[in-house]
Amino acid sequence: MQTRFFAILFQLALAAGSTLAVESTAATKTTFAVRGDQILLDDEPFKIIGVRCSNALISDDATDDLIEQLSVYRESGINTVSVFFMGSRFGDVKGYRPDASLDPVYAERMARIIRAADEQKMIVVVGCLYWSTSKAKEDLADWTQSDANRAVANTVRWLSSNDFRNVFVDVDNEGMAHDATAWSIAEMIDAGHAVDPSIMLAYNDSDPPPDNADLYIHHSPKVTGKPWLDTEATPGKSTPGGYWGNFSKQTHKQTKGSYYNYSRIGRYTEAMKAEQIRRAIDEIEHYNGHMLASTWLQCAPNESVGGPFTDSGGHSQIKDVDQDIDGLHADAGIAWWLDFVKARYGPWKPES
Repeated sequence: MQTRFFAILFQLALAAGSTLAVESTAATKTTFAVRGDQILLDDEPFKIIGVRCSNALISDDATDDLIEQLSVYRESGINTVSVFFMGSRFGDVKGYRPDASLDPVYAERMARIIRAADEQKMIVVVGCLYWSTSKAKEDLADWTQSDANRAVANTVRWLSSNDFRNVFVDVDNEGMAHDATAWSIAEMIDAGHAVDPSIMLAYNDSDPPPDNADLYIHHSPKVTGKPWLDTEATPGKSTPGGYWGNFSKQTHKQTKGSYYNYSRIGRYTEAMKAEQIRRAIDEIEHYNGHMLASTWLQCAPNESVGGPFTDSGGHSQIKDVDQDIDGLHADAGIAWWLDFVKARYGPWKPES
């Protein structure tokens, strides 16, 4: 009943030309900012340790599952989650309407996640465009640069009007929209900054980075004097098995897309685990942070899988990762990763 009430409220606000403000029950307590090459939590430097939950808006149940896990994540040392208004792969979340406004159903789900994270003094990476093969863009065929700019501006306006400060924004995931359309990411960032420059906007593409980004993430080259962190970290391509390639997408590729989900969901070889941990230590201790991306966290409910999963699952101590690659193994999961984070960095306990 509450979800329906908010959805109706958002619809009325949208029809009236509102910024989709959500009635708050308490003032935001947690603020993310950037100063020089440091990221700040309530004006104190910190390192991001996070998980990518890009499909968490796919349903009310998925949103609720993530919210329920936030305290567990915090106890394990996690302080950040990423969630996308558009995409993610196989999830096809359509958070933007053709006029570049936010869909109120997805906005309400995102609002609940941001508020719940704020209560845990955690950060939410708010993802905007996720182009690539996602069907989320199928209603946006007529979009131009101006529409992309408005989508980012509307996202920032929504965050600002609701006083959501425990956030930063990934405007174009891996530069996918830019790569497909040649739209300027710098223009998207300018559009967001014009609404509220205190909301931090990140650049995420391998092309030479623009100067106007507040921080640089994942695919972006590192920029002297600015923060960089990996918001979508997986075992590198050199790791035997190629985690984010054929290992995770084998059946989808073999069937030319008719199988619409990941293969080997939540499975890792020992070499993959070791490489993920090595990268995490390097990126947390020498840069500004590391966020785990995993098929366990990002899989869609398609093909009777039932994802995405936010619980820790198992430790992936699986003798044969190639057996029944489209079934869920009983020991699949990211428990090994959360165990590592907690053992090395302890629970997330920022200064109150």
